[in-house]
Amino acid sequence: MENGTKRRPQDSLWVIGLFALVVGFVVRLIFDGMSAWPYAAVSAAFLAGWTVWLVRRRRRHDAATTGTEADDVPAMERQVLKGGPAPQDPRRRQAMAAFVASRQERIRRNSWWALPLLAVLFFGVSALCFASGSVTAGGWTLALAVVFMTWFTWYNRRFARRLEQMRRRLQS
Repeated sequence: MENGTKRRPQDSLWVIGLFALVVGFVVRLIFDGMSAWPYAAVSAAFLAGWTVWLVRRRRRHDAATTGTEADDVPAMERQVLKGGPAPQDPRRRQAMAAFVASRQERIRRNSWWALPLLAVLFFGVSALCFASGSVTAGGWTLALAVVFMTWFTWYNRRFARRLEQMRRRLQS
């Protein structure tokens, strides 16, 4: 790889697709029962393909924005998330600065609508379950909504904070 880091297995699109396939298949079987395995397999395959397409599209966009290869994007994300030092190589430093600026702009552009939309979706499903009289499903979906929204908010703020730290390190 161009940036000198080893490629990790979890960066591979095949691993991402296989993980999405297995998770989608198991979740469909849990919700629909073992007799629905053909439907679970087809829907999980669609989910896996869509997931891989989205990840690939985002990596290509980030690579075009930063002037690097698409395979280098996960390593840059990890370097930001782990709070690593700024790259010393001027070319890598410039690529990291472009990556940080791109991600900060994306967060600024999408944060006003993404979190409220997710909240409406997750809590709306819970409200619909309660309204239909399914207290158990409503309770589970409410609990999952609270856990996911808490995690998502924490992760988003942490990533924004780490991006800002990396931006400051790149400027010094």
